[in-house]
Amino acid sequence: MKITVYHAEECDPKKCTTLKLAKKGKLKVVTSLNRLPKGAIILDPFAEKALSVEDKETILKNGLVALDCSWKKIERSLFIFRSKKHHRSLPFLVAANPTNYGRPCMLSTAEAIAASFYIIGLKNIAVDIMSHLKWGPHFLKLNHELLEAYSHAKTSMEVVKIQDEFIGG
Repeated sequence: MKITVYHAEECDPKKCTTLKLAKKGKLKVVTSLNRLPKGAIILDPFAEKALSVEDKETILKNGLVALDCSWKKIERSLFIFRSKKHHRSLPFLVAANPTNYGRPCMLSTAEAIAASFYIIGLKNIAVDIMSHLKWGPHFLKLNHELLEAYSHAKTSMEVVKIQDEFIGG
């Protein structure tokens, strides 16, 4: 699986989930935009379209790109991705990482990548990614009901509908 993370070098390297996963050979870290795979799905918290199983073939063919930067600087960091064609946001999930535990939508890069694979139906990859972090399996347990529902949605619109029903109660 082609997983690439653009690393903005804004985090504590000791806590960085991207660097931990890179050491395990689970993803490729780049610091230059020229090294991003063409046509890959890019995780973007401000994208208008939600990730869904519709994106599975593109991810299998071209890969998945995540941005590792500080949540405090995310808007400034996202300008680096010019085209919005393959940008996708993740639906509502709760962070289990020690820095943002319990906060909605404040996922670590590892959580975002794992959630992406779970949602497109590649749950074994999500489990493998989270198994490399002490708190990783808890993320999948904490969000199990939502991840299951999102993974059964056929379209981005269905993912958003599930999210809205959950948030709205």
